[in-house]
Amino acid sequence: MNVPDPRILKLVKKHHIFTLASSVENNPYCATCFYVFDENSMRFIFISEKHTRHISEIENNNRVAGAIAYETRLIGVLRGVQFTGNVRELEGSERSSAKKAYIRRFPVAAPFLKDTPFWALEADFFKMTDNRLGFGTKLIWYRNS
Repeated sequence: MNVPDPRILKLVKKHHIFTLASSVENNPYCATCFYVFDENSMRFIFISEKHTRHISEIENNNRVAGAIAYETRLIGVLRGVQFTGNVRELEGSERSSAKKAYIRRFPVAAPFLKDTPFWALEADFFKMTDNRLGFGTKLIWYRNS
């Protein structure tokens, strides 16, 4: 697998919340989720109950988009990343491994994770805008390029 520009990885690993966009029958929806990023597999690990709107939609259409933004009023240092991928529920040893990583990142969540579903958003595209490199400069990565 090719590797994204290190600046993309740095931004993704530095943050811990993404906006997740799902859509079913032309009805888009967004949710905000805490995540752990697994750089080796280029996937975001997150938790969410199955009864939520975004997971209900993902179970019908697992193709999603997302975004992470560095919020600032200083246009010259503005940066953020948009991504796409597919979501699937983690089970068995994958779930166990994801749970351990999630607890390392968010120890306060540990008591609430016994039966909570874990999900993997397997990224296949990143577009990072980084104005520090020049206004509107984009860094692009495709999983299969």
